[in-house]
Amino acid sequence: MPHSRQDFSVLHIPCTKPGCNHWFKNKSGYTQHTNAVHPLLGAMPLHTEPSQFNCSPSPFFNGDDNPLQSDGAGEENHSEIPRSAQSPIPAEFFGASDRLYRNYHPSLTGRPCDPEGNFLPPGALPLPLSEKSADDWTPYCDQLEFELADYIFTRNQTPTAQIDHLLNLWAASLIRAGADTSQVLFTDHRDIYRTINNTPLGDVKWQSFSVKYTGDIPDEGPLPWMTESYDVWFHNPHQVVQNMLTNPDYASEVDMRPYREFATEMDERQWQDFMSGDWAWNQVDQIAKDPATHGSTFVPVILGSDKTTVSVATRQNDYYPLYASIRNVRNNVHHAHHGTLAVVGFLAMPKTTKQHAKTAIFHRFHRQLFHSSLSFILWNLKPGMTKPEVVHFGDGHYRRVIYGLGPYITDYEEQVLLACIRVHTDMLIEECDHGKLWDEYGIITQLVVSLSTSILLKINLFIYPFTNDYPRADIHKLIVPDLLHQIIKGAFKDHLVAWVEKYLVVTHGQAQADIILDDIDRRIAAAPAFSGLRRFPQGCNFKQWTGDDSKALMKVYLPALEGYVPMDIIRTFRALLEFCYLVCCNVITETSLNKIDDTVARFHQYHEIFKDTEIVSTFSLPRQHSIKHYNTLIRLLHIKAVKEPWRRSSCYKALGQMLVTNQHLDKLTASRQDFYAHGMLNGTCLTSVLATLNAQAPGEHDDTGQHEPPVLSLPGEDENEDFDIIDDPTSVLTHYIEGTKRAPSIPELSTELCIPDLADLVRCFLFEQSNPEDDRDPTEVPLLEFPHYRGRISVFNSASLTFHAPSDLSGIGGMKREHIHACPLWRNECACNDCVFVITDSNAHGMLGMDVAHVMAFFSLQQHGRLIPCAVVRWFNRVGNAPDPNTGMWMVKPAFSAQNTPHFAIIHIDTIFCAAHLLPVFGTVLLSPSIKFHHVLDIFKLFYVNKFADHHAFEIAS
Repeated sequence: MPHSRQDFSVLHIPCTKPGCNHWFKNKSGYTQHTNAVHPLLGAMPLHTEPSQFNCSPSPFFNGDDNPLQSDGAGEENHSEIPRSAQSPIPAEFFGASDRLYRNYHPSLTGRPCDPEGNFLPPGALPLPLSEKSADDWTPYCDQLEFELADYIFTRNQTPTAQIDHLLNLWAASLIRAGADTSQVLFTDHRDIYRTINNTPLGDVKWQSFSVKYTGDIPDEGPLPWMTESYDVWFHNPHQVVQNMLTNPDYASEVDMRPYREFATEMDERQWQDFMSGDWAWNQVDQIAKDPATHGSTFVPVILGSDKTTVSVATRQNDYYPLYASIRNVRNNVHHAHHGTLAVVGFLAMPKTTKQHAKTAIFHRFHRQLFHSSLSFILWNLKPGMTKPEVVHFGDGHYRRVIYGLGPYITDYEEQVLLACIRVHTDMLIEECDHGKLWDEYGIITQLVVSLSTSILLKINLFIYPFTNDYPRADIHKLIVPDLLHQIIKGAFKDHLVAWVEKYLVVTHGQAQADIILDDIDRRIAAAPAFSGLRRFPQGCNFKQWTGDDSKALMKVYLPALEGYVPMDIIRTFRALLEFCYLVCCNVITETSLNKIDDTVARFHQYHEIFKDTEIVSTFSLPRQHSIKHYNTLIRLLHIKAVKEPWRRSSCYKALGQMLVTNQHLDKLTASRQDFYAHGMLNGTCLTSVLATLNAQAPGEHDDTGQHEPPVLSLPGEDENEDFDIIDDPTSVLTHYIEGTKRAPSIPELSTELCIPDLADLVRCFLFEQSNPEDDRDPTEVPLLEFPHYRGRISVFNSASLTFHAPSDLSGIGGMKREHIHACPLWRNECACNDCVFVITDSNAHGMLGMDVAHVMAFFSLQQHGRLIPCAVVRWFNRVGNAPDPNTGMWMVKPAFSAQNTPHFAIIHIDTIFCAAHLLPVFGTVLLSPSIKFHHVLDIFKLFYVNKFADHHAFEIAS
């Protein structure tokens, strides 16, 4: 009888330590686990403290005055059930092999039910989708009309005047062809907008409420902010969350219950998605005390907010969006931006005069306004936090759902606001000027003084967080640092980069420091091009920084500093960069956590140089302090909606226009999901129209094969994008972009590349391809044994590799397409020849199993009727067998043959792993302004392999 995997009897020995849910195949694994884990790391307790139902409410909802309070809604169910640890917790293998196993929570199991909430038997199929004909494109006439509206509004974001112009051109072309102008799909932009607005799906309307101060008025009269009315706009988050759960796009990428995941071989725990963290498990432990919740699905709602500036040229350019997401959806879907994050509100940002901005009463008004607004906006979710409700999921099943407020992701200034920290911050604002507040304490007075919203407010002496109105929610345990703003923009750009400039001024004086800073800018500008890497043609000397600018600068900044600052500063930057990459890995293991702890320790060790040189007087900086908490947060949590709609508005009273734009986008997304779920978006518009015509007149329009996309693009066409996000299933593909007027034969390519012995290199390559079992070194093989090649070749300007890179921006399957260039004229500016990692030893790990090569050309040739794609490369040699101890990056240098000529070779395209990025070792000599980024690979003699180019490179070259 075949083994039934469902019984999982191979994992039959549990760990007996309280709260630990490891299971083992044998006593040896159990002993190893006990000796290695429990003396060092105590297991997280299975239960946390009781939920905070009875804590003080926020100011907006005050006891009996709350009009939305229902009987018993705020009472905690104290009925006890046996601890989950008292019954065996199921251990199940996960994935394609038995390398991983999971312990799933035994109580809230995500069981399917019927629309009335009655649980279905195991294996029951979901109810079929509602009946819908294949040509029901409501409110659109057909696929072509929908695709046009989606392209104009979502993808191209076409302005109204250009939409009208495009439709006029279309009408004119129909008239000239003798067709009826009524065949134009839309008459003008209003017709398009009206059609989108008639979409019955995704219709979560925007609501608003006004906020006004109604407290005591000073004897001398009201202050300016006391008479203003503040508007707050919001979506019903309850409906937004339900739409996310119903989305079929990622139905198979949703975790229905918390779990703990382990590697079978070493019983090492790992964290990948939110539901693998201890926070979700502990929340479900609390919920499961009520037996009526058993079998339900826990849905954690994640919140985030961030003041956004859309322009510096208009009068009112600040917006304060509130975002919401659900974290049952796995990280790969969030990386692919598949509708898992939604704007659920725009909070008010009251302002006042400088005279009154620092007053304590204005600060309290802001905080009370902020928390009361959040509590009001989220109120519709509260009933479902204690009593299960039935929700339709994207896989077609219904399930009972229990909601919970999850982590709130935000920057430090808003963390202060969320935690209701008042006294210390107020004292600092009163005593310090703005520069010192930012430099030494990381506080922006304008932001501390400009947040919040709600209805009619009186100022209370004590302000409570909005989470006090909701079960199992404590804001002090839910605040999560924002990696982009708090670490990358804060600790890296605003602290370390600024401190380096101060160090250079203190050490060398302003005049010499300016010379050095100019040279650092030239070094940054000289970084070679790389797939997906933003370049800095003028260095980093510009004022308007974005988050993308800070992330891009991180990748190329470290080698530019070398030679101008002490090695402890280099090591400080290295530690911070490694920390940022480690915490963003797709899968984090216990070994990864140890590495994260090591980077934190090194960062705090080496950054003391800034205090020793009197660049800073204190490290009491919240942004840097938050680094210490990431290890704990990973164990617990593992953690385009403003600027683009604003640009599409008239910029005058733009918020209303932005809300309409976001609502239209939601409707188009909902339509696409519905059409896709019913199988109506298979193929392109063209294939759909041709199929319809062919059905009407068989044979007359049967030319669909002529419209299949070619493997190669038109001659001379080059890719404009360096990388793509791929939603296809996991696969590895290679495509080529053919060049124009490139050499048609080996002798001509030899002349074009200035490689005289290219023909011999091709002969050697063909011998190796024909004789893979021959162990002789090519130099030992007589030249006469090498085959001649006199046929034609095809030369290509670039190749695109599709590979698995889940830690980088990628599709749902973790796939990313990267373009590697070998082009003599790229974007009509200069040659572009990228570097690559080439697999030379498949048994070795990382850089020890790869070499770096500079691609001179891609070409293909025919041998024995077989097409062979290959590349001409110049090799680099590794310097040493380990990375540089200061920068943490491997070093390479150009390789030379015995005749002291560059070492060229022909390699098969399949040996290329992915693109590599090299940065010069600049030394201490000033870089000439005449040296550009496309020169450096030919000029410099020593390079760093940039492991900070992206997460994939970090994993390879660490």
